[in-house]
Amino acid sequence: MTAAAANTPSGSPPEPVGAPPAGWETLRADSNVQFAPVTIPEIPPRKPGWLERLLSDLLETLGEWLGPVGAALGDSWWWLQWVVAGIVGLFALVLLVRVLAPELLRQRTGTGSAAVEEWRPEVAASLALLEDADRLAAEGRFDAATRLLLQRSIGHIAAARPDWVEPSSTARELAALPALPDAARAAFSVIAARVEASLFALRALERGDWEAARAAYAEFALARIDPQGRAA
Repeated sequence: MTAAAANTPSGSPPEPVGAPPAGWETLRADSNVQFAPVTIPEIPPRKPGWLERLLSDLLETLGEWLGPVGAALGDSWWWLQWVVAGIVGLFALVLLVRVLAPELLRQRTGTGSAAVEEWRPEVAASLALLEDADRLAAEGRFDAATRLLLQRSIGHIAAARPDWVEPSSTARELAALPALPDAARAAFSVIAARVEASLFALRALERGDWEAARAAYAEFALARIDPQGRAA
């Protein structure tokens, strides 16, 4: 007896090679488990709708029309690319000129170019202001009348050119604006000087101060207004 035969338990014959494992026949006989191959039915292709057919026909037609054009462009691309590059460069040059030209023009004309524009408050509003200020001056309130002229003068400037007046702007700063016309700047300085003397020098204004401020406002706003308020 060989050693292999000695190790085999008595009474249990060896399993044949290739035999199914234990329990396989029971699993095979279970009707709940499917072992037969599944046949997948062939699904016919979906028919395209009317919109898909229309788009397909349109694309085919465009392809027939544009095919020769594309072939011609492909043959002439060696010079067409320079045409495209030239168009792009011209567009960039025009855009650059439109961006830089206004700034260059402002630099050439200087910061005082805004003074060339006609600037003047409305005549009716200025006449109404003079009437209110004259009423205060008639009561002997020359300080209040002169301050009213200054406040309205600043309002005229802000209404005409809001970019000239900042919330923190002082009368002295406004009087020194380079963009303000020379005549208006000189007249505004006269009014501002009287108000500064009233507020900071604690000096009560007299009739002469008021008349100088009123004449300056007439020069500032209306070119010329006589003491009766009529346009000269």
